[in-house]
Amino acid sequence: MEVNVFNRSTTADPTISPALYNLIIGLTLCWGFAINWLMVISIDPQSIATINPFIFIIGYFASCFFGMYLFNSSDKPIVSFIGYNFVVVPFGLIVNLIVSRYDASIVSEAIRVTGMVTVAMMCLGSIFPAFFKKIAGALGIALLIVIIVELVEVFIFGIHHGIIDWIVVLIFCGYIGYDWGRANQIPKTVDNAIDCAAALYMDIINLFLRILRILGRK
Repeated sequence: MEVNVFNRSTTADPTISPALYNLIIGLTLCWGFAINWLMVISIDPQSIATINPFIFIIGYFASCFFGMYLFNSSDKPIVSFIGYNFVVVPFGLIVNLIVSRYDASIVSEAIRVTGMVTVAMMCLGSIFPAFFKKIAGALGIALLIVIIVELVEVFIFGIHHGIIDWIVVLIFCGYIGYDWGRANQIPKTVDNAIDCAAALYMDIINLFLRILRILGRK
């Protein structure tokens, strides 16, 4: 049992080829995005909005943290995949609520931009893994500060500065490069591929939501 997938340096599980490893990461990501898409087209956002906010927030965080616990602590692919879905579903509810506020053309543009940025950051993460490792601490501190500032702005002052969305985009661009670089430095097993996809999924969804908000303002 490992505390964190990216801390794994050895494994007793069978290793797979780099091509198959990357394919499994890609397929796992596509599964998560497909589930989110199905939720968007099949669940009325109004039905989500009627849920008590307190209950919704508690359920959201409980599901996400339980899912992260499963895929971080397990070395069994099926358990990690189940944990991944415990993260995908609550994220899908958030995506549904937010996407419903925007025109379909803006959503499509946000998806396209997110895809291009993700590919670019993955390439940079492969080329400069040491650089992204050096900035990891700064990314974490920056994200924490931004979260605190944004909460204060929204709940105390009732405002939101657009520059925060740009800062969050930069932070999650860094996280995509960082997590992709780390994903290629641990043993290439099926379980590790699923776990890395789960981490990347959260980076990409957060990036998408911020890009959507930026494009929506235009």
